[in-house]
Parts: sequence; C-alpha cells; structure tokens
Amino acid sequence: MESSTGKDFKIGECQGQKVVDGEVMPLVLLPPEPAKADTESLVAALKKNREWFDQMIIKNSAVLLRGFDGKNAEDFNEIVEACGWDDIRYIGPAPRTHIYKRVWTANEGPLSEFIYYHHEMVLFKENPKKVILFCEVPPPEGGETPFVPSFRVTERMLEEFPEEVEEMEKKGLMYTFTAPSANNTSSMRGRGWQDAFGTPDPAEAERRVKAMGMDVEWLPDGGLKTIIRPRSLTRVFEGRKGRRMWYNTVVGMHGKEISSATMIDGTEIPDHVVKRCGEILDEESIQFKWEKGDVLFFDNMALLHGRRPSLPPRKVLVATCK
Repeated sequence: MESSTGKDFKIGECQGQKVVDGEVMPLVLLPPEPAKADTESLVAALKKNREWFDQMIIKNSAVLLRGFDGKNAEDFNEIVEACGWDDIRYIGPAPRTHIYKRVWTANEGPLSEFIYYHHEMVLFKENPKKVILFCEVPPPEGGETPFVPSFRVTERMLEEFPEEVEEMEKKGLMYTFTAPSANNTSSMRGRGWQDAFGTPDPAEAERRVKAMGMDVEWLPDGGLKTIIRPRSLTRVFEGRKGRRMWYNTVVGMHGKEISSATMIDGTEIPDHVVKRCGEILDEESIQFKWEKGDVLFFDNMALLHGRRPSLPPRKVLVATCK
C-alpha cells in the first residue's frame, strides 16, 4: 500500500481469499486504528483517497471494507457518495425495494434459492461499473455472495469448448425474458414490468424498453416479453490487462421457464456446454462469510456474482454506480 494511504487503511485478510493472476481477491481494508473505525473517519478516508481506491478496485476486482461501524442504509449511502461515482438506476428482473437515496435492497427472492452468477445489468446498453454491497444483518448460515473472475471463465471455456465458444462469439447471442404483469416476490426474477421499467403505462414501458435496444412482445396474460439482440459472448475492457471477460448471462437464462438464450440465428447452445460452464463458474468462485458492517465493492466489468442459499434473517443492501 502506498504510504499516503497507510494512515487511512490497514490491509487485512478474510477466510476464502484467493490469489488470482497475482492479485488478492478480495483486497481487505481495515481501520488503521480502533479510533478510526467510525463512519465519519471512513468517509473522510475515501474522499481523500478516491483515485487510489478506484485503482484498487480495478486492480483487485473486489475490495472489502471490514471493521468499520456502518450500521444502516444512511451510513451506507454516505460511504457510497464519498467515492464520487454517479448513480445508475437498477433495471432488471430482481425484486428490490428502494430504502434511502441511492440504497436499495439486494434481490428479495426466496433465501432458499441460489442466485446464478451474473454481471449486473449485463443485457443492457448501459450497465454499472461498480456494484457495492453492505451487510446490515449477516445470515446465521449460508447467504454468501460468491464472485467469479470473469476472464478465468473465458480461459477455461476456450480450453474445453474452443469451437463452441468461437461459434457463439462469431454469431452473437439472443436472449428473451418475460416480466410478469405484477410483482411476484416468491420468485428471484418476479419483478413486474411496471416496477422494472418505472411506469404503469404500457406505451411508455414499450418506449423505454425499445430505447434500451430491445424488442417487445405483449403476452395474453399481460406480461411483457423482451427480445434482446445482438449481444456478445465476451468483452475486453480498458485498463483490465486485455482480459477477455465472460460478459454474458447464458447460464442464467438458457432453457428457463421465463427466459432463453440462443445464438442470434436461432441455433441452440448445447445443453452440455451450458451445464459445464455453470460448473466452471462454481469452481472458480470466491466467497467469505458476511460480517455486520461489511462493505464490498465489485468491479462489475471484471466479476460475476451470485448468492448462496441462506437461513434468515439476512439483510444486504446494494448501490450501483457508473
């Protein structure tokens, strides 16, 4: 750590850390001394070291602030705003509730279910560069937020399925997804189209969907089916060592009841390829046990993330940033 930040943070460790391509994931930053564990001191440190902190997120892909005494959505919002990044409104199927200013609940789907690995808002033209999570109530068992270095998935899929990967890359991908007519909190992807697109007016919802580069089909039951194309299989982002990221959601949407993922010409993606990709994601995953007050920063360009099944209670809040 550079000397200028040594007064503001101390490097720590957490169970489950891994070294990937020479970088520790997550990088754990602790208060430099007990007297500086309060939110006010953390906010001051983040404002003072904005450029360095941003570089650490890109370098390590995940940074965990631990040992600070953030207690609630108000404290979390202060921490988020101290970083100086613009807000980006979440769009997607996950049921979420707005809590305070830039703070929302994370996916409110049943805690008994696993949330598949994904880059946040990967299907949309504009998606967040940073995803920030805050643990207000750690679960008694399970409920970890595993994350996966995206480039490692690409490397391993190319090793095992070079022809299939290059075919998908060359042709491009097409997805479909159906948003129900009303919110269904019993489903991890049960957000109704009115809530998802921020309007009760079908014509306005259709306009907003098309503005995001998607086609629309209205269903007899009042649901809204979106068709999303073309989308790439992998992407390379500036400042990330030329790594080819597995920037898609094939595993999460392929062959599901309310979604699909195919090649853009309609060619099906082989089931065994999708199944093995899901296994690789899990094999490459990194996770730790949540502690109260943890703040976890993800480089959304570099990491996929999910959620392990959990016993209640579990309360994790989220903010997304440009």
